[in-house]
Amino acid sequence: MTVPRTRIALLIPTLDRSGAEKQFTLLATRLPADEFEVSVIALTRGGPYAEELRSAGIPLTIIGKRAKFDPTTFIRLRSELKRIQPQILHTWLFAANSYGRMCSGIIPRSKIIVSERCVDSWKSGWQLWLDRQLIHRTDRLVGNSPGVVEFYRDLGVPSEKLACIPNGIELPSSDSSISSVARAEMLRELDLPSDAFVAGFIGRLAKQKRVEDLIWAVETLRQIRPNLFLVLIGDGPERDRLERFASDVGCRQHVRFCGHRDDASHWLSLFDVFCLASKFEGMSNSVMEAMSAGKPVIASDIPANRELVVQGETGFLPKLADTVGFMQFLRRMIDEPSLAARLGQAGRERIRQSFDVPRMVNAYAAIYRELLKVAP
Repeated sequence: MTVPRTRIALLIPTLDRSGAEKQFTLLATRLPADEFEVSVIALTRGGPYAEELRSAGIPLTIIGKRAKFDPTTFIRLRSELKRIQPQILHTWLFAANSYGRMCSGIIPRSKIIVSERCVDSWKSGWQLWLDRQLIHRTDRLVGNSPGVVEFYRDLGVPSEKLACIPNGIELPSSDSSISSVARAEMLRELDLPSDAFVAGFIGRLAKQKRVEDLIWAVETLRQIRPNLFLVLIGDGPERDRLERFASDVGCRQHVRFCGHRDDASHWLSLFDVFCLASKFEGMSNSVMEAMSAGKPVIASDIPANRELVVQGETGFLPKLADTVGFMQFLRRMIDEPSLAARLGQAGRERIRQSFDVPRMVNAYAAIYRELLKVAP
């Protein structure tokens, strides 16, 4: 006798190439197909991950949301949910979390799971108010780090509705380091000298990332370590300001703004050390990817980074906004290559042991079963 599969609808604003969207796609494509029937709904638009979903045979619907509050979106989303009749509606990020829960009446027997990906101190008063109003429509809120879970506990989400599932990262093959020829080509493309020491960043150029701290640390250290360069992969609202800042402090020649790159993981292989100075994070995919690639990490000492980087074992954690600390640890990475290699390999092993994709997928599947009281 064939057991019917559990119908899962995964809802997210877009399928852009970003951290939450990557985790979303990994989950959608890795859930056991013999147990779960997965459908994906993008609230606003598709994006690079759409093709990956389609290649995996997962139905994708794009609603076409046009404004922050779009009544036609409710109509279209309600119609799609009524058609799918999911047993689990699993929403990701603020817009999808809001629209999904507000449409929950159309699927009264469904369980609603909300994924929050960051310590959302950026949210305005009305957004936090709406989050509170929708708690009663939430069967489970999943944070990707203990810090995120605590943020929403403080917002009023009951402990019994909270869960923590860390991000999952695919471990690249151990021989994924680039050849000397490939490295030379990458250095030429960025107009960097052959002996360049590359400190790298991958992410959105937004205020919370405090990229200016990295620029200032490089400006200070380059005076005595002139082969130090900072390579920034990503784009965002702060790019113009950061380019002006790099020029104003005198180190524009030692910073490369590369913009958004679809092959960011390829450029990660060029880095000698990965840096992140963020004011707040959830669980940084970029840090995890750097660690999985065997790169040492220097990251601001905030709870989310502390959950990944072990001080002195897989990298270093200077205090938030401590540009001198970043400079000092960068100097150690330049001057002690054996230390950098040891930290990088320890970071890779930490990812392998604690943050692999099967562990993440199995944890979500367990919550689905628990809410529906289905045995594995």
